Formats: sequence, C-alpha cells, structure tokens
Amino acid sequence: MHAGHCPEPATRIRVAQLNTAHGALMSLHSATVTSAPRRAVSLSTELHYWKSSPAAIRTAQRFRYTIFGQEMGARLHSPISGLDHDRFDEFCAHLLVRDLQTGNVVGYTRILDRAAAARAGSFYSETEFEIDRILALPGDIAEIGRTCIHPAYRNGSTISVLWSGLAEFITQHRSKYLIGCASLPLPQAFGYAAIHHTAQNLLDRFGAASELRVNPLLPLPEASLPVDMPKVSLPPLLKAYLRVGAKICGPPCLDADFQVADFFIMVDTKGLDRRYARHFLS
Repeated sequence: MHAGHCPEPATRIRVAQLNTAHGALMSLHSATVTSAPRRAVSLSTELHYWKSSPAAIRTAQRFRYTIFGQEMGARLHSPISGLDHDRFDEFCAHLLVRDLQTGNVVGYTRILDRAAAARAGSFYSETEFEIDRILALPGDIAEIGRTCIHPAYRNGSTISVLWSGLAEFITQHRSKYLIGCASLPLPQAFGYAAIHHTAQNLLDRFGAASELRVNPLLPLPEASLPVDMPKVSLPPLLKAYLRVGAKICGPPCLDADFQVADFFIMVDTKGLDRRYARHFLS
C-alpha cells in the first residue's frame, strides 16, 4: 500500500446482502438493509487512495466531519473548514460504504499498513499509546481508524458490510495483525470512575497477554469507584471488535478533543473467532 504506487482510483470490493431484522450476513454479493425511513437499500464498499481519488476522500472527510465535528462535538484540528483532515490521510487506504440508491457515504474507516505508517512517521495509535511491543511483532500490521457510521445505518448489518470490505483488504495484503483505537464516550454519570470500572471489566474478560500490553500517553485521571457503579453500555463498534476476537491491550487513553476514552485493541487475524472468519475471510 504505497502512496506513490496506487492501484485503480476506486476498487469496488463487494456488495453485501443483509437483513437488519436479524443483523446477520446473508450473502457477500447483493444486499438488503432496512434503515430509517424504512426502505430496502443496497450497500457496497469501495477502497480509495489519496493520489488517485482525492475527490472521494474529500467526500469521506466531509462525512467524518458531520459525525465527529457536528454530531459528537469533537474539537477537530483540520486545516480546512468543514472537513475532518489530518496528516495520516494521504498515507491511508480509505474504505467507504455507500448506499447505492442514494450514492451517499454511510460508513467509513481508513487503513494504514506498516509501510505506509513508516512514510507517515508513525501509526496514529502512537499519538495516544506507547506500542513498542506491538511494533516488535513480525508480520504486517493494518491499523484502522476514524471509523464512523451514519446514524440511520447504525446496526449490525452495516457494520458487517464494513467488516467485509476490511476483511478483503486484510486478505489481499496478508495483514497478520489488525490494530486501532476503540472509543468509549465519557458518561455523564460517575465520569472517569465509570470508565475505570468498565476498563477493568474489559481487561478481565478481553485483556491481552502481558507481552502485548501498551501504555497510554495520557491516562485517565484517577477516580474512586462507588459501590453502586452503574453498567456502561459499550458502543456497537467496540462490541463488533470484541466479537471478532479483539484483545484490549491495556488501560485507556484520554482523548480530550473527542471526550472519549480510547482503548488500544488488537486482532490476530489468524485467530479470528471462527464464526466471523467464515463470514469475512472466506
């Protein structure tokens, strides 16, 4: 995935047929999704690169801005108004999910492999975590980031389409590990204490081995845990990562701009949960 040696301007990866009533992948070649307002739609994934598809990537950056800047109220440091743009974009592969009936982008993630990260100066995750133990692993690494889905399409089906496109990339590039930052919004009730409690539960259930642990550059402030701590709901994307076998590699980092706690997650693509591997890597 070299910035100077790009493939075709847009690589159509697949159209997926899904049934939102069951949230299950039905077929990898034609799709039905019900969204609000209720209608059957077809979704497809496309892969774009900066040098060959700047217009498509600008569309993706506008989509990211509507989700992160307008909906979430994140402080974005983009040099261009109305876009979510950063220094990593020109080195990434950009995976877009489109509603084929409207042509609108409804889902997105970007992918940075080890070679592209070297040209960018680092992985994005290195701006939040010390990940030397991960970088020392043999084999290629694919980092995903800026993942977002349109509010009307936030269901297991749309996430499945996104995962299918991502799985195609992993297969073609023989990526051994998938890494990224998975966000958990800071709850109003109990704030940091609720995140610490959730983080401990996640590490107990999904924690990586000690040799794969990372350290946050900006840990969450300490907070005492009340006895009646309420359960924090996990966002759909974090649930999806855990379902395919992601490991939580350490305590979260505070992302003050987005007002979230970011967890460093890693998936060994050879050890994917078999149920999901059948869907996505067959």
